[in-house]
Amino acid sequence: MITTLFFSFILLAKIVILCLTLPGTTELFVLTIAALLQKKHPVINRSIRKSSLPRLIVVVPAHNEADGIAACITNLQSSLNQTTGCDLIIIADNCQDTTADIAEKSGARVLIREDKLNRGKGYALNYAFTRLLAENYDGFLVIDADSRINRQLIRDFQYAFAQGVDALQCRYRIANPEDSRRSRLQYIAWLAFNELRLFGREKLGVSVGILGNGFALNRTVLEAVPYEAGSIAEDMEYHLRLVAAGFKVHFLNTAIVSSDAPNQNTNAEVQRTRWEGGRFRLMMDHVPSLFLRVLRGQWRLLEPLAELLLLPLAFHVLLLFFALLIPCPLLQYYAITGLLLVVAHVMIAIRFGGGGFEEIKVLTTVPFYILWKLTLLPKLWRNSRKNAAWQRTDRENS
Repeated sequence: MITTLFFSFILLAKIVILCLTLPGTTELFVLTIAALLQKKHPVINRSIRKSSLPRLIVVVPAHNEADGIAACITNLQSSLNQTTGCDLIIIADNCQDTTADIAEKSGARVLIREDKLNRGKGYALNYAFTRLLAENYDGFLVIDADSRINRQLIRDFQYAFAQGVDALQCRYRIANPEDSRRSRLQYIAWLAFNELRLFGREKLGVSVGILGNGFALNRTVLEAVPYEAGSIAEDMEYHLRLVAAGFKVHFLNTAIVSSDAPNQNTNAEVQRTRWEGGRFRLMMDHVPSLFLRVLRGQWRLLEPLAELLLLPLAFHVLLLFFALLIPCPLLQYYAITGLLLVVAHVMIAIRFGGGGFEEIKVLTTVPFYILWKLTLLPKLWRNSRKNAAWQRTDRENS
């Protein structure tokens, strides 16, 4: 009886681990190989006449950003000064501070939104887009209020749109990797999630995804697919609808938007559990329907489905380590292969992102980072069970 139960448990563990990790392992392998085969970066044609470049508006959703909104506007204005016909608008959404007043004094146009029932970044963006579509703009570029951009970013988006693309996502990086080991680990993770995988998708010719910051949509896209996404992971939710409607997001690798990673334990916990909880909520809500639609022949949804099935790397690695403990040689070989693939994926991401010895050295702390992530599971579960209100993450240095 005990032997039967033991083997039943082992069989169940094999099935669970394979179901949870095999789609992600396959996704990592395909995107890593595709990125390595990228012979050259996508080229922006800067010979296009400036007078024919599309008119863009930079949309900045802001919730209680009084401390940093002036610096954000100054940074964005330095990029806007390189363009012609582009504007800036701040959406002060359900703010309890002086965000709107400071933004106006800093020279920005401000749109104030008060809605205590429908709270969140997705609602704020939909509110802004709905109103701005009535104005003469060709494209809408979203930059978070806690971000900085390089000077040519807005101009590069103009050139890319002028070449006929529907939607764009630029590089999205951590600005302060040197502040702590956790910041540098997050920097490395973002090099993989926000850059290497986007290179791979661009090479494969599929939609690269939307990362919530540093993305832009043209008028045609927003008119066809309104930004009606109210979950915590509103960017991924909207991207699924975008791909289902037949649109594709391209990777604008020449432009970089960056923001600070929080270093205080509490702030870091809030950010991680909100992001990953929202992702798990999206998995529960959309994976079954996406799977059925792929089976019915909607192949363009296959890669978004695979991306959604790829767990955060910390949990993916933990499950592969568990697989090593199960007395099954084939499963153990699979686990070793999967772990080596993760290592290769991360190392290649560091190389693609221009990282060096400091990034490689901090990888020795990954086991402690995984243990920290495990302590967040109860909060992550709570964030995956309901849509959370828009909560600004403080980013004070330790």
